[in-house]
Amino acid sequence: MGMTGQETTNGAEKERRIRGKLAEDLKTVLTDAEELLKATAEQTGERITAARAKAEESLKAAKVRLAQEEVAVVAKTKAAAKATEDYARTNPWRAMGITAAVGFVLGILVVRR
Repeated sequence: MGMTGQETTNGAEKERRIRGKLAEDLKTVLTDAEELLKATAEQTGERITAARAKAEESLKAAKVRLAQEEVAVVAKTKAAAKATEDYARTNPWRAMGITAAVGFVLGILVVRR
């Protein structure tokens, strides 16, 4: 059986949350790595120098990948917003009905709590 529109929306939302959390975690790791590199800047030794160089390369690569992923997520979000807007313009009554139904369900959930 194929996925319904609701399941597709939930899957996309879940993927967006996961990607957002992953990006947030990666930014934290990058910040921590930068702080570590700054803290060990005064340390000397062949092994430390090699480790710092390797860490700096990895850090730069991770920043580039994160920036690319951010651009891709923004592009996907814009495409989804455009598709939603197009759908609402071509099916205004259906869009209003869906919005009203979602609002009704959310209202019931809020009142129950």
